[in-house]
Amino acid sequence: MRDAVTTLIKTYDDTGRYLDQNALNSIKSYFDSGLDRVKAAAVISANASEIVKEAGSTLFEQVPELIRPGGNAYTTRRYAACLRDMDYYLRYGSYALVAGNPDVLDERVLAGLRETYNSLSVPIGPTVVGIQIMKDIVKTKVQESGVADAAVVDSPFDYMCRSLSEVSI
Repeated sequence: MRDAVTTLIKTYDDTGRYLDQNALNSIKSYFDSGLDRVKAAAVISANASEIVKEAGSTLFEQVPELIRPGGNAYTTRRYAACLRDMDYYLRYGSYALVAGNPDVLDERVLAGLRETYNSLSVPIGPTVVGIQIMKDIVKTKVQESGVADAAVVDSPFDYMCRSLSEVSI
């Protein structure tokens, strides 16, 4: 797992270039947003179970067929698995948030869960909806905590939604 700075440096090193103004501006932006990203991750950590529970409830209100007989969250075991997966997305989203880089999402979450969901015939649409709901909840909590730029939470959640939406499962 790399952060935004090491990823940028690796890219320039691989091409044998010195850091140019675009690279330096990117590094400056990374450090300028660092405190907000760390504070947002602290909010996530302190409220993780509440966020997952609220997101799950909202998801099942919006997509009730998931918890009806035959739905992918029907039965206690499947319901718990759904919440467990939401917790994975939230936790790894917080890692990507601190790193300022989505690499950890690709390496540790998206590829593995795509394969799992595919093998279990789990529909991806509700997963994307659940991630979006979590993003909205997190953003509200981060704003309420006084973080100057709550938009820092958008990137990892949007990345997960976009990446999962691009895959036909």
